Amino acid sequence: MYYSSGNYEAFARPRKPAEVEGKTAWFVGAGLASMSGAAFLIRDGQLPGSEITILEELKLPGGALDGIKEPKKGFVIRGGREMEDHFECLWDLFRTIPSMEVENASVLDEFYWLNKDDPNFSLQRATVKRGQDAHTDGLFTLNDKAQKDVVKVFLATREEMENKRIDEVFGKDFLESNFWLYWRTMFAFEEWHSALEMKLYLHRFIHHIGGLPDFSALKFTKYNQYESLVLPLYRWLLDQGVTFKFDTTVTDVDFDIASNRKQAKRIHWVSEGVEGGVDLGPNDLLLMTIGSLTENSDEGDHHTPAKLDEGPAPAWDLWRRISAKDKAFGRPDVFAGNIQETKWESATVTTLDQRIPEYIQKICKRDPFSGKVVTGGIVTVKDSKWLMSWTVNRQPHFKQQPADQIVVWVYSLFVDVPGDYVNKPMQECTGEEITQEWLYHMGVPVEDIPELAADAAKTVPCMMPYVTAFFMPRQAGDRPDVVPKGSVNFAFIGQFAETSRDCIFTTEYSVRTGMEAAYQLLGIERGVPEVYNSTYDIRKLLAATSRLRDGKEVDIPGPEFVRRKLLKKLDSTEVGELLTEFGLLTDK
Repeated sequence: MYYSSGNYEAFARPRKPAEVEGKTAWFVGAGLASMSGAAFLIRDGQLPGSEITILEELKLPGGALDGIKEPKKGFVIRGGREMEDHFECLWDLFRTIPSMEVENASVLDEFYWLNKDDPNFSLQRATVKRGQDAHTDGLFTLNDKAQKDVVKVFLATREEMENKRIDEVFGKDFLESNFWLYWRTMFAFEEWHSALEMKLYLHRFIHHIGGLPDFSALKFTKYNQYESLVLPLYRWLLDQGVTFKFDTTVTDVDFDIASNRKQAKRIHWVSEGVEGGVDLGPNDLLLMTIGSLTENSDEGDHHTPAKLDEGPAPAWDLWRRISAKDKAFGRPDVFAGNIQETKWESATVTTLDQRIPEYIQKICKRDPFSGKVVTGGIVTVKDSKWLMSWTVNRQPHFKQQPADQIVVWVYSLFVDVPGDYVNKPMQECTGEEITQEWLYHMGVPVEDIPELAADAAKTVPCMMPYVTAFFMPRQAGDRPDVVPKGSVNFAFIGQFAETSRDCIFTTEYSVRTGMEAAYQLLGIERGVPEVYNSTYDIRKLLAATSRLRDGKEVDIPGPEFVRRKLLKKLDSTEVGELLTEFGLLTDK
């Protein structure tokens, strides 16, 4: 397997791999990593779909890409996915998958046209004092010390950032900046999370620094991710003959491990309550999703809090059993061993009449019933004790959603401290109480809050014990390679498999691991798309530097005549032109 970029590789069709005949493929988990891996085996590896089986603990596919209407509770979305134009593997996949909405179009076509016609951006990124504009004004407010912290982390080696927390490499000035407010709430970073992952994010998204304050960097699907991404891919895989075996929990995998050769020998499972399994030979491929950010999620309802489930976690327990068999298979408890630092809670609010949407419109400055962009991303309540954020995507967010309802997603990073209106931690609150706290921060008159929360909304809280597990401080070896050295027939995929080419908590990462696994195991003769190279593009770096400095010029020390002389020399070079173009120097 190799990485590539450019049209020569992007549009090439690989020939059928020489050894694909007689192979079968088994997948553990029916999340995006497995579904995309199966699609690449079929499309690029020319493995018949009838030879592929996907084993899934739940009763439906999609993993963390969810969106469902619970009959007695209402609409539920545990989280949302922020996407951008340089998710190279994701778009490589969905250019193949037919749209379920637009005739003779792919999912990529549909998504591309939607975001051309209705580009995303926010008109109010944050609020304070019960719905008032926080006046972040698109500024990062990074002083010189905070800027030096950013540069130091950006230039550090990966090894220097291993096993370090964010608050160990960034000082107080940085952690009090607007940049950190934008960053932590957009990506769900906590101060105790991985400095290494923070560094990887800076490199990966340096080209989008300018779009961070107003979310103009982001693109969203028309509906929830389940209906917009999972269902079209699921239908395509079924059409190719792929077998999905739901209500099936994989409990263990046997391996034959020698010094330079490793082979998966048997999968053990419990399917619909009955123990079973299948033996594997060298021609039977196994692609395993390990770990899960949504494992043990628990939903409450409008009158019942969600519970924090710290009990047995099948996805994590499977990885623990596998990792005990070889040190190359990773260390799961680095990620799953501290629930108090990996949990947070979200809630799905469905408004039932016109009263609450009036307050939404006041803050987002758009009609939430327009069918177009509403908040344009999360609105963060800057002075919330829970550090609450909320968002309204294009409506309807569900195809079966009534025209007079709005679906809102709310989440908080600090779930175990009392709120500002509800004197309880979010994790102890019913859906109605979470709605009360949200309405309070939207500026609803205090006397109206109880009635609106009770009668004008239905809210489903969801507690997720492991949702930021992949952000825990780590080092090389904590996650296994996608295809471990010596493997002849197996791979690890998903957010907890290691590929050094990207950063986690994205749909792109899941698809990339599925693609890399498929290409390596079948020897597909086409390059896996390289990560967008913005971190090596001087223009992108200069643009980011200018934005991080809030447009302030670089100070040149010394007397004015020295400054003028230096500028005159620079003016005649491309370096000077670039510095001037991006506002870092002027010719005054």
